Amino acid sequence: MNIIACVKQVPDTEAQIKVKADGSGIEDGQIKWVMNPYDEYGVEEALRLKEKNGGEVTIVSVGPARAMETIRTALAMGADKGVHVSDPALDNADAYVTASALAAVIKGMPYDIILCGQRAIDDDSGQVGPMLAELLGIPQLTLVTKLEFTGSSVKVIRPIEGAQLSIETALPCVVTAQKGLNEPRYASLPGIMKAKKKPVDVKNAAALGISTDAKTKVAKTIPPPARPPGKIICGDEPAQKAAEVARLLREEAKVI
Repeated sequence: MNIIACVKQVPDTEAQIKVKADGSGIEDGQIKWVMNPYDEYGVEEALRLKEKNGGEVTIVSVGPARAMETIRTALAMGADKGVHVSDPALDNADAYVTASALAAVIKGMPYDIILCGQRAIDDDSGQVGPMLAELLGIPQLTLVTKLEFTGSSVKVIRPIEGAQLSIETALPCVVTAQKGLNEPRYASLPGIMKAKKKPVDVKNAAALGISTDAKTKVAKTIPPPARPPGKIICGDEPAQKAAEVARLLREEAKVI
């Protein structure tokens, strides 16, 4: 079974994000970078499919030189090899350009199933997986919380409002993973050592023959407004304090 997992490097969820003075992006010099958490579910599911059915797991990532660390993390978890699309022209790639780069790589590879995170926590677009499926001309199963491989097809569960939806499709296909699908493993020390020797093919946009012209552009990045300080209601009588809270909610917060 040939399994591909697509990963993206994103700022750590605990990192303090600062917006550049000119609003052109974020200050990334001191940020810790990690694998996108939703992609971790995709990598873990890829490894479980390999362990149950045999085969090979290939990691594919589009990103700057530092993204190699994230690829090596996936290799340390147990993936077999990687492909890194690294090109300064792709540093500001939108979802379409990213999906185009991934599709250009994957078209030249054997694959039965492609796993992606349902979205990246930095741009939060949730578009790369579905666009990748469209560019490859294969089915897509999104927001998956359970996956069952049945030989020539996969059956998945995805949550919908007040219920669950069961979908089955033939392979090959793209599956986007979300929380609940599995619990990603940690890389072991032996895995980390082995990952250093596993092959990673590095490609650029010219080698893939893709356009780097983005379809969308971030006009400006604006930090959220500072939250106003909270208020402490003083007094000895609970009824009096409750009345004051109600007044503030009605007259100042205007929520009642």
